[in-house]
Amino acid sequence: MDRMASIELALKNEQTEMAYYRAEAKRSTNPLARAMFETLARDEEEHARRLRGLHERLLAKGCWPLDLAVEVQGTNIRSVLDGLVARVSSAIHCEEDDIEALRKAAKFEASGAKFYATLSDACENPMEKSFFRFLAGIEREHLLSIEASLSFFQDPEGFNLARDKGGLDGA
Repeated sequence: MDRMASIELALKNEQTEMAYYRAEAKRSTNPLARAMFETLARDEEEHARRLRGLHERLLAKGCWPLDLAVEVQGTNIRSVLDGLVARVSSAIHCEEDDIEALRKAAKFEASGAKFYATLSDACENPMEKSFFRFLAGIEREHLLSIEASLSFFQDPEGFNLARDKGGLDGA
C-alpha cells in the first residue's frame, strides 16, 4: 500500500472510530464507560485532524512536510480511568452493551496500534517514522485503558485491590 492510500485508510479508520465512540458515549448511562468513550472520541478526532492536514499537505507537495509537527496531542485516558475507578459505584449498573462496546473498542485500538506500527516500520523518513510510531503508542495506551476498564467492570473490588497492590500482609 502506498503512502497516500495508507494515510487515507488511517483517516477513514479514525473517523469511523470517532463516530462509534461518540455514539457509545451518548448511549451509555455508566459514568466510567461514558467518560472512556468521550475521551476516546476526542483523541480520535485529534488524530483525524492531524491526518487530514498531513493528507492535504502530501497532496499539495508530494512529500512529507518539514514543518508538520511529528506529535499529536497526547491522551489523558489513563487519568480518566484513574479518576473514576476508585468509585466502585462506577461499575454498578454497567450494562452488557457497555461491555460489548468496550470489547469492540479494544479490537479497534489493537488494530490501529498494529496498523500504525506497520506504517512506521515501512517509512524511511525519520519524521514520518516517528509520527506513526507515536500514533501506534497512543492506540496501545487506549487499548490498555480499555482492557483495564473491562477488568474493572467485571470485578471492581478485585481491580481496586490489585491496583492498590494490597496484600494479605497489608503491604
